[in-house]
Amino acid sequence: MIRRTLAAKLRALAHSFPIVTVTGPRQSGKTTLCRASFPDRPYLSLEAPDVREYAVRDPRGLLGDYSKGAIIDEVQRVPELLSYLQGEVDERPRPGRFILTGSANFALLQSVSQSMAGRTGLLQLLPLSLEEIRRFPKPPADLSRILWQGSYPALYDRRLAPSDWFAAYVGTYVERDVRQILNVANLAQFQAFLRLCAGRSAQLLNASTLGADAGITHNTARAWLSVLEASYLVFRLPPFLANLNKRLVKTPKLHFYDSGLLCYLLGITSPEQLHQHPLRGAIFESWVVTEIIKARANLGLAASLSFYRDRKGLEVDAILERGNQILAVETKSGRTIAADFFTALRSFADAIGAGKPARRVSSMVVYGGGQPQQRSDAAVVPWSKLDDCNWS
Repeated sequence: MIRRTLAAKLRALAHSFPIVTVTGPRQSGKTTLCRASFPDRPYLSLEAPDVREYAVRDPRGLLGDYSKGAIIDEVQRVPELLSYLQGEVDERPRPGRFILTGSANFALLQSVSQSMAGRTGLLQLLPLSLEEIRRFPKPPADLSRILWQGSYPALYDRRLAPSDWFAAYVGTYVERDVRQILNVANLAQFQAFLRLCAGRSAQLLNASTLGADAGITHNTARAWLSVLEASYLVFRLPPFLANLNKRLVKTPKLHFYDSGLLCYLLGITSPEQLHQHPLRGAIFESWVVTEIIKARANLGLAASLSFYRDRKGLEVDAILERGNQILAVETKSGRTIAADFFTALRSFADAIGAGKPARRVSSMVVYGGGQPQQRSDAAVVPWSKLDDCNWS
């Protein structure tokens, strides 16, 4: 087991809030993180049928058994328990009494927002960041291997075969989580929809076209996308919208949180196959954008990310807003720096500089090569140095 970067923020919030809730995808390491951070705290999992039945039938009794506090795992299984936790911590609001984990879904998110407002610190634990992968013995040093293997802890801790692990992960997710959230009659159709989404990662999202290709209605496609988002498999990156004298695209982009899962869904069976794959650039873009989100989530910060695209097709893959400053990030999977890497960045900086009020723009190119450079209009950062960047 390696140290997770989020551990410091988790312990800090436990000194301020009576409850800390850690959400994230299944198998991202939430349970391991919480138990390692609070080794003396009693632990119970609501995945166990007997514990779950106890929580449903006698929530006051269960909380009475753990009046000094506990780690309660998979709390989304009994979301009504949060209402009883509210009364419990209101009576005795000692910081850090309860640590909750959950593979987020609609019921959990709604219950947390309604019952736990002001009572819980909320954190997200995503799969391993590049920085965390390097804490394992003999981490991959090749970009294609990193992208193909992905970032779930089990793949590094237990050195499992990615193809076998992802097959089990997708099957379990569809059979269990999707059925809990949605009444999906045709699970094979949902899996086909998931694979169609993979083919659109790092692209503008058109739910109508996606639904038509999957043989479902526009409304069903939107509902299924929301389930994938609530399960931390995908996210929608919003467009950058500002008062500029340009017509900007207002459609979000679709991204997958994990490049390994993305490669599995695309049928990429080896790192070597990824070298020449037509979607290598899109996979790399999703990976870079997600690494930025992970770095900020591990500090307890909101993503604050968007992308820029004008009607002429000039696009900057990630825009990070930090007060009056903007960091524009372009991603290029190629190993050789080319002049056209900087075209969209210059266009964006000119547009922002001409806006009112003018804002300061820093530019960065993250690429698949290994040589850092400091150009006059942008920093060029190799993929392997991405974890050295300050994203706070």
